[in-house]
Amino acid sequence: MADITSDAVLILDDFTSQSGTSTYGTAWQGFTDRVMGGRSDMRAGISRESGDSFLRMAGVVSLENNGGFIQARLPLVAGSETLDAREFTGVELEVRGREGSYFVHLRTSQNRLPWSYYAAPVPVDTEWRTVRIPFDAFRSSSALRRDMPDLRRLQSIAIVAGTVAFEADIAVRHIALYR
Repeated sequence: MADITSDAVLILDDFTSQSGTSTYGTAWQGFTDRVMGGRSDMRAGISRESGDSFLRMAGVVSLENNGGFIQARLPLVAGSETLDAREFTGVELEVRGREGSYFVHLRTSQNRLPWSYYAAPVPVDTEWRTVRIPFDAFRSSSALRRDMPDLRRLQSIAIVAGTVAFEADIAVRHIALYR
């Protein structure tokens, strides 16, 4: 299970594990809009550079055939338990990348359909920077829902490139929940 490194932060992954398992204890999953007939392509995995380890997701986001995303997702379910994040304020990432349209997606027990999630934009730069995204910045993907994510039952967190056609390249050195 997750390691709380300080009272202020719950590290979900710092990408130092040699086994491919996150700090939280689950493994990252990568997929694209091809699961629904889209044409986007991606490469994702742990990279190492100058002694640092990070998740790197790169590829081409295509809007062809109703597509438009690439994604690296970390499940937050251990056994049958989901992550209770009520004591936290939001998501913290150390990130860099090529200019583009990037997001963090959260899924909770409220999200029953595959295309249902809560999203918040992630600003990137070519240099590493720490970004904090408060939970109240996340918006439902459904025009019918205007609610907030149920923080008692976080099921996954994802790094996503999408909504416009572009060449994506994003790296995440750590991802955490902050108080």
